[in-house]
Amino acid sequence: MKNRKKEHLEIVLGEEVSHSYNYWDDFILLHNALPEINMDEIDTSIEIFGKKLSSPLIIAGMTGGFKEAKVINEKLAEVAAKYSIGMGVGSQRAGIEDKSVKESYSVIKNHDIPLKIANIGAPQLLEWNDAIEKANEAIEMIDADILAIHLNFLQEVIQPEGERDAKGCLEKIKEVAASASKPVIVKETGAGISRQVAEKLLDTDIVGIDVGGAGGTSFAAVEAYRAKKIGDNVQEELGKIFWDWGIPTPYCLIEIADLCEEAGLTLIATGGIRHGLDVAKAIALGADCAGIASACLTCNSIDEKMEVFMKSLKATLFLTGCKNLEELKEVEIWSP
Repeated sequence: MKNRKKEHLEIVLGEEVSHSYNYWDDFILLHNALPEINMDEIDTSIEIFGKKLSSPLIIAGMTGGFKEAKVINEKLAEVAAKYSIGMGVGSQRAGIEDKSVKESYSVIKNHDIPLKIANIGAPQLLEWNDAIEKANEAIEMIDADILAIHLNFLQEVIQPEGERDAKGCLEKIKEVAASASKPVIVKETGAGISRQVAEKLLDTDIVGIDVGGAGGTSFAAVEAYRAKKIGDNVQEELGKIFWDWGIPTPYCLIEIADLCEEAGLTLIATGGIRHGLDVAKAIALGADCAGIASACLTCNSIDEKMEVFMKSLKATLFLTGCKNLEELKEVEIWSP
């Protein structure tokens, strides 16, 4: 478990694992040549899950479960606290099953993060007889405000040692969402959520969906590199075949934004978000906020990267004549 998580991080940092195309480039926000607002009037704050964030941004759950992950999560937590944005951690299965690595996740409790998101995988819910107890343990581990149940079956099918049992996941999600100590959201991890799946999730007590769409890091690519390392030629080839598999993030939003709005679910857009302009496009397409992942890891300075996010988001609101995010939701957005 620990070695696998470490391998994932090393591959993301050292290899080219992005999708071949970033679909945010398909969309253009309508420029307002006469914005009639002052930049200092613009308010990018948002309230989600009862928490106030300075910007509609969450550092998505990425890592945990090995020694070096503690350092990474602590740095990410410092940034999340400094900029008053949300933060998640990587899958907490390792910390639940091996208490020696628990601190690689719980370290974020030392920082004043306005929204903390715990994280467990749907495949693990099928394995655990005491799924609700384990879910609550993940929540307590980081003093979370929300629990995310992640769907990662693309990764599992490519991963040489992947877990490929999916029957019963929806019932387990229903069970945990109804009984966990904190509200539950469901998130994909790079392959997107369709309207059909979103409709099924409406029959649960979840409070939000993170579409986790295609366009950013490809976990099929990550697992292809891992398969190559151990000489598993078949799984490596599968990873290459499915490198660009998935529903692009903006198209997920187009598919399900109306459903989420009608059901009162918070909608998060993670997948290929590179800067504040992409965040603004996500909001205009119906998301409530955006999640960022590899953009935080592959930059020279995460503080500088966050400044770019904040300034480019505010610049986009200015150039579209919007004083706040509610007005941004009404901006015309073009696509080919």
